[in-house]
Amino acid sequence: MAIHIFEAGSSLIENTVGKMDSNLTSMVLVTSAFVLSLGYFSKLIFKQFQSCDKDVKCPPVIPSSIPFLGHAIAFGKSPIEFLENAYEKYGPVFSFTMVGKTFTYLVGSDAATLMFNSKNEDLNAEDVYSRLTTPVFGKGVAYDVPNPVFLEQKKMLKTGLNIAQFKKHVKIIEEETMEYFTRWGDSGERNLFEALSELIILTASNCLHGKEIRAMLDEKVAQLYADLDGGFSHAAWLLPSWLPLPSFRQRDKAHVEIKNIFFRVIQKRRASLEKEDDILQTLMDATYKDGRPLNDSEIVGMLIGLLLAGQHTSSTTSAWLGFFLAGNRALQERCYAEQRTVCGDDLPPLQYDQLKDLTLLDRCLKETLRLRPPIMTMMRMARSYQTAAGYTIPAGHQVCVSPTVNHRLKDTWTDRMEFNPDRYLHENPAAGEKFAYIPFGAGRHRCIGENFAYVQIKTIWSTLLRLYNFELVNGNFPTVNYTTMIHTPNQPIIRYKRRQEKD
Repeated sequence: MAIHIFEAGSSLIENTVGKMDSNLTSMVLVTSAFVLSLGYFSKLIFKQFQSCDKDVKCPPVIPSSIPFLGHAIAFGKSPIEFLENAYEKYGPVFSFTMVGKTFTYLVGSDAATLMFNSKNEDLNAEDVYSRLTTPVFGKGVAYDVPNPVFLEQKKMLKTGLNIAQFKKHVKIIEEETMEYFTRWGDSGERNLFEALSELIILTASNCLHGKEIRAMLDEKVAQLYADLDGGFSHAAWLLPSWLPLPSFRQRDKAHVEIKNIFFRVIQKRRASLEKEDDILQTLMDATYKDGRPLNDSEIVGMLIGLLLAGQHTSSTTSAWLGFFLAGNRALQERCYAEQRTVCGDDLPPLQYDQLKDLTLLDRCLKETLRLRPPIMTMMRMARSYQTAAGYTIPAGHQVCVSPTVNHRLKDTWTDRMEFNPDRYLHENPAAGEKFAYIPFGAGRHRCIGENFAYVQIKTIWSTLLRLYNFELVNGNFPTVNYTTMIHTPNQPIIRYKRRQEKD
């Protein structure tokens, strides 16, 4: 449920105002400049609380001659290249400024230990993410509550994400996938990312929200999800939520409408006195340690968070996996052969217990998450002095770890830019480094939805491998879109042809 999303850059202001109504643009620009200026001067006023004492060693600072914006332009243009160059020049810990804020990156397994072993009171998540998540999920859940309460809520959700549920989910996901792809026909070229984004919503809603809510998932509700999802934007991260941006108004309206839909479902289920074996029922029956049950608003907020927090990562990872397979026909055929070996030549409906035996597909997914982790940066706010790799990080710094960078360090990974699922068959240089591979976080900050994501993605691609052969269009592998908060594929068009019986 926890979300770790961040990106900033030259397109930040442009993305913030680019889709605004024209009569609001000037007002918002002025207001934004005023708000950002306040933040900048506040930073100067409280600089003494964020600076290193003379007797401590601060991280090296990347200098910038651009006031306030700092390195936003260079970082936004090519964030991974920026971070890798900084690592080569400054080492595993370094700081730089963007839009009036100071960011300190921890690169490599040793430096990242601080992030993943820290307590929330030291490196705080709410200080970074609450302004982004609260308008989408609602008050009283996730980063809008004290961390001990959030941990209780995560435990409640984790209770519903168990093997017994996963066994039912496989059948649901397979059926949803078969139904969705009937619209593709026997051959053609389609937007794979768009299709998988829609499918992930359908499967996640069916598995995680319950049959009543899935039954209501028509075009209108899908649009509400899209409007709510629009709350995860550069503008939402950068600007106050009360600004009259169209995307903010759409987000807030969608939040109210979706909550009302969910409220009616909860009330109807309570009135029926029937018990369903799903996460909705799990939350309706759950209580905090003090015995207090969740109220309806908390239940709805957690359901929204459970869906939207994983939607981006699963749809993006599913799409990238598809393009890696499409670019390597031999590997794709090995994955298809594995389906027949594990499940039987007649390819009967997939079973949960078979997923663990699809080891090649598992390695392909693992390698996809290495080269294209959907979340570029995980971030916390330092509330007190912190130490990493011999450096002291002042309070007020936004402390960051980039899975993308850690997953392709030259001194950790052999043939680091090559898609090679078979690297996991052998001992690899990263095996002894605890935080060299962190697509779902690690330690106390590990994502609770990781196991569901693996079930969802492996089931979808098991089904697709049985249905189609895939190839790149004109051999073009998509580039990475760095202007979105989740790094999606550009021009994600794939070519497909239905498998014949002899295949």
